[in-house]
Amino acid sequence: MKQRGRHRRRRRGRALRAFLAGTALALTGAATMISASQATVADSPGALKPVSSATDTAALRLQEDLVPRGTLDRLSSAMGRPVGVGAVLDDADHSLRDAISCTGGERKALPVEPTATRAFCWDADDTRSWRPGAVTTSGDADDDGAWGRNRVILSGWSRNDNTSTGLSNSQAAVTAGRGLAKVAFVDADDPGHLTYTWVLLVVPVDGGRDYRALSSQLTGMVWYQDKLLVTATGEGRTALYMYDMNRVQRTTVDTAAVGRVRGGWAAHGSRYVLPAVGSYRLTGTQPVRPETISLDRSTAPDSLVASERPATDSEAPALLSRYSFDAATQGTRAGLLATDFAGRANPTDVYETKADDIGGVLSYRSDWYLARTGDSGDPHGTLWQQTADGARATRCGTENQRDCWSPDAGALSYWEATGEVWSQSGRVLFALPLGSVDRALG
Repeated sequence: MKQRGRHRRRRRGRALRAFLAGTALALTGAATMISASQATVADSPGALKPVSSATDTAALRLQEDLVPRGTLDRLSSAMGRPVGVGAVLDDADHSLRDAISCTGGERKALPVEPTATRAFCWDADDTRSWRPGAVTTSGDADDDGAWGRNRVILSGWSRNDNTSTGLSNSQAAVTAGRGLAKVAFVDADDPGHLTYTWVLLVVPVDGGRDYRALSSQLTGMVWYQDKLLVTATGEGRTALYMYDMNRVQRTTVDTAAVGRVRGGWAAHGSRYVLPAVGSYRLTGTQPVRPETISLDRSTAPDSLVASERPATDSEAPALLSRYSFDAATQGTRAGLLATDFAGRANPTDVYETKADDIGGVLSYRSDWYLARTGDSGDPHGTLWQQTADGARATRCGTENQRDCWSPDAGALSYWEATGEVWSQSGRVLFALPLGSVDRALG
């Protein structure tokens, strides 16, 4: 487990901010090529409304369920010794294109205002049939912004293409349309040249004798200490799956299958798998679940924040919730949510918001930032800053329009050591200073 030292890491953080400032890529041309005057002004969601009803907050209670240590050890024994994040990065076999190499169509996914200071595009052939979703970084994992000797970005992708061809393991075929979820481990040590490797997310089965693919659309992801939490849409009442970043396993067979196969282990072509070490299940009966998540380091203790999207046929407002992380920095509780005597993680704060179609959520100090996907026909989404006093949106164009954010608003992740917010829209991964967001608010 990585040891933490806040004072030393703050000094390193200042050095890192200076380093990145000197290498930042100006992308104002990419933003100004999009006409903000075409956007329509969305109604303000107004102020956040605190929720104190025991019934409403109980619906967001999470029951922790850890995979038995014996199950994980059996899988490791069969597959071989796990490898670390650094070994995965050293095995990078793909590169992201920098903004200059992105096409005009790809650049349309960038915000108009504030403009991205760094942007990278994924290879179309490498990501075909996959949908981009969550983003988290080593800035979430540790407060110095690095994991060991590396600065890392994790980008989550999902696939749900109504085919089960090649997706069966030795026990049973994966049901058609259940899909796959994988994460790009991106080496961000050189800000001008990002390389990456795919790691498939899986769930141990049969007591660790096999694993299956995680059947979830990845819309939220947080890397905290040595744990990775991901949303679990499509996995029944499971809200979040948790992974141990020290348990990455190598595969041995390059095939479209997932799990134990003749001759070894396969992961739909990925050279690595990350097996789940536990999950958090919703205990309430109301149809809510985390849609997107992020880390807030401005609270004590650090906290996980989530945006719950109500059912499509419901007129209920969306809910924003906060869960404290366990205070442990080492041992079995490191990186897990704080739980009560019954293993339940209870929300410490819950708010109602009138904002809809929330694709990304971020909380820092007393401010909440909500990235809203654009309406049908609108070229851009909206980025709201919402508090208990009201709401403001970033503005752009001569008419002071509000629809200035990415069209397909994705997850938000704040890298505190650099002051950057990372997000993803379409095949574009981008970053911009949180300070520029605040300056662009109307």
